[in-house]
Amino acid sequence: MLLFTSNLQDVTEINNPKSKMFFKIPLAWLQLIQQKGRFIVAVAGMAFIVLLMFVQLGFQDALYSSATAVHQRLHGDLFLVSAQYKALTSNQSFPRARLYQALGFDTVESVSPMYLEFAKFKNPDTGEKYPIYVMGVEPGKSVINLPEVEANIDKLKIPDVILFDRDSRSYFGNIPERFNQGNTDQVVEVFPFNNSTGYRVRVGGLFSIGPSFGVDGNLIVSDATFFRLFPSRASDRIDLGTIKLRPGADPEKVLTNLQQNLASDVRIFTNAGFNSYEKQYWAARTPIGFILNLMLTMGSIVGVVIVYQILYSNISSQFVAYATLKAIGYENNYLLAVVFQQAIILAILGYLPGFILSIGLYDFAMDTTKLPIMMTVQNALIVFFSTILMCIISGILAINKLRLADPADIF
Repeated sequence: MLLFTSNLQDVTEINNPKSKMFFKIPLAWLQLIQQKGRFIVAVAGMAFIVLLMFVQLGFQDALYSSATAVHQRLHGDLFLVSAQYKALTSNQSFPRARLYQALGFDTVESVSPMYLEFAKFKNPDTGEKYPIYVMGVEPGKSVINLPEVEANIDKLKIPDVILFDRDSRSYFGNIPERFNQGNTDQVVEVFPFNNSTGYRVRVGGLFSIGPSFGVDGNLIVSDATFFRLFPSRASDRIDLGTIKLRPGADPEKVLTNLQQNLASDVRIFTNAGFNSYEKQYWAARTPIGFILNLMLTMGSIVGVVIVYQILYSNISSQFVAYATLKAIGYENNYLLAVVFQQAIILAILGYLPGFILSIGLYDFAMDTTKLPIMMTVQNALIVFFSTILMCIISGILAINKLRLADPADIF
């Protein structure tokens, strides 16, 4: 009450109070900072909600980015997979003959098979075994579009030579550090699942893809080494086929032509379609995708509730003062604008510390998990406008009490 009565003389001296008072006296700001402790708690609450949204979006982006890390680095215009394909880390093989049938089309320049399987990698320092993802390729063919892989692809022609992903999780051992220090003759053991007998291979080079939510580390081997690692695998079945088209060929038209002529036990994707399908699988058909989406929704709801409680409490504590303003001629629209101003102020002041804290948390999480958790302009804008929207919705819910402010309440 004192906040408003102290300025009452200034108010009455303004010729057009409805248009000037709003700017001469920053009413929304003065109300918020009148109780500094409550104001600091309110900003901290908004910063926490902003931080929570950034964390959820960051992990969601890391989920999709890491799940499609191999897809994005494949050489090819079209990709052939089994009709039962769900995700790259799920083993669904198909006859290799389908890939070579595709090579018979005039618009197809070359094809390359890939063999994919999980194995157990033995840490050479501790002896512990951890799951690792093994990609078998034809030696001499650059299927994976990474400079380090292309530079070392000929080394895979040597029996039992592998390329090791330097961004694999740390519990696989200090293999990258030793390799960079000149120890280019490291011998490690790889075990097929359900098999206690390991196979000794030599690290011939390094590359960088990184882990994902389903993969902790990666190896690239030749197809010959792959079948020595997994003797029970049938050599006439592959997990992925990459198709490179002749210059000028339309991928969509070739895809349609292949679909019409190849057997129904395979499906074909363009590069964009392959990435999109993998993202959709992780978003809609896995628990982690559902949980991240649910957490993002719940975070938004909690944010609306927190801001609503802040605004509602502020209106309740200043209820008689609002009634005083009504008594001297201010209409509901002006008072509602004050509430919306408060909502916007809370959104902006809460966003700034939340954004700064998120950058530090992203760096820490990326160093710890090796996942690509990075701040993007898109996420920064999404969270900013979501925060503004949350506060506006909270303001809409809170103003119902303000509409009931009656000048008679001042007596």
